[in-house]
Amino acid sequence: MRDLLRGVLVATVIGGFAGGAAAFDAKSVNANTPAFDPKDLNSDTAPADALEYGLNSYKSGDKQSAVEALSFAADKGNPIAQWKLGRMYAEGDGIARDDYKAFELFSEVADAHADDNPTQPNARFVSNAFVALGGYYKNGIPDTDVKQDLGRARQIYAYAASYFGDSEAQLKLAWMYYNGEGGERDPLQAARWAKLAADKGNVGAEALLGHLLFEGEGVPRQPVLGLTYLTVARENARSSPEKPSDQWIYDMQERAVSLATENERRTAMALANDWMKGKKN
Repeated sequence: MRDLLRGVLVATVIGGFAGGAAAFDAKSVNANTPAFDPKDLNSDTAPADALEYGLNSYKSGDKQSAVEALSFAADKGNPIAQWKLGRMYAEGDGIARDDYKAFELFSEVADAHADDNPTQPNARFVSNAFVALGGYYKNGIPDTDVKQDLGRARQIYAYAASYFGDSEAQLKLAWMYYNGEGGERDPLQAARWAKLAADKGNVGAEALLGHLLFEGEGVPRQPVLGLTYLTVARENARSSPEKPSDQWIYDMQERAVSLATENERRTAMALANDWMKGKKN
């Protein structure tokens, strides 16, 4: 297996994102559709056609056919198929979970498309692949040659955060700076990256930035603004379909409320309320 981002980042780009040629009608992909057979594909557009078939099969609930079609397209180098199949392996979605296989697929996307134009719609698949790889290096994959490497995880997050402007990478990078993982602890850098992600509406980043402002870590202490961010994050977490792991946001906000003065609480709640009303309008 090739070494991901040899040195720090790959310097070459192999091709662009493949388009989705519409060779298959989504309506034809259902429980009665025969299993995927690559021999039925037009040789000139086979990878894109297989991607189309695989995504439609996934949407219809036929994940076995989706895996077969996406695997074919991924083997041909289609980056969207590689990304989607990687997500399925990472989550055990319609296939046995295999983090190492997911790592390999995300690596193929990152190695070949690290320098793709970040303004293209398909860039989000590339940046998400980098985020996934950062997570694998941050934690390692047991019983494989992918060992925990916090320095590399920080480098990968930094690339996705800066080049692609990925808000999730920005948040994860902020946490690494905040916790001193993969390098020196730097609350100022944590606040900088959290602010960039918070400006994109990232709920976790709103909470982390609020905490830093409330406590005055790395930045001048601004308890009202900090509590405002924390309260907005709490309300956004409440209305989002995320997992119970958002409990840390509630805990952080409640702690700040308990430490704030009465005037700080009243002002922050009023500002947060105006902020949320502005988002709805």
